[in-house]
Amino acid sequence: MKVYTKTGDKGTTGLLGGTRVSKAHLRIESYGTLDELNSHVGMVRDQPVNETIADELIIIQNTLFVIGSHLASDPNKSKVVIPDITQDQIEQIELAIDRMDTELPEMRNFVLPGGHVSVSTGHIARCVCRRAERLVIALAENEPVNDNITKYLNRLSDYLFVLCRWMTLKLEATEVPWKP
Repeated sequence: MKVYTKTGDKGTTGLLGGTRVSKAHLRIESYGTLDELNSHVGMVRDQPVNETIADELIIIQNTLFVIGSHLASDPNKSKVVIPDITQDQIEQIELAIDRMDTELPEMRNFVLPGGHVSVSTGHIARCVCRRAERLVIALAENEPVNDNITKYLNRLSDYLFVLCRWMTLKLEATEVPWKP
């Protein structure tokens, strides 16, 4: 199978279901940003400090692929069967947040991103997750999008924030409070 098809040379791409849309369409921007997020989560997973949670991060990456598949489908034409994003998946993220949070000191201030390269990779992933969430919300204002997708992305950005704090603790890095 060839990687290139030449069907997108004029600025359009095909959705699952066969519909062709502009590569600048909000749906394409949404799942393209999810792909970017997935790559950043992969970089977070590759940080040695996250060795013990690598399987958890792989589950998140697989879920992001499922979400991307939903967004890459024409909601009116696609007959492709894609697994749903479930409340259970959202709750798994919440449990992971709670697990990490039990180890962390109470947060009294906003914190500045950084302190260690591993932590910074997590903050970049968190920011891309927030952008993906905003794009999916904008898409949902005009086209059908499963509510659990936006809930999952919202919870995932919280997870990534807590993960950054957890990495800071494990790496014995300094958490720098924001001082306005």
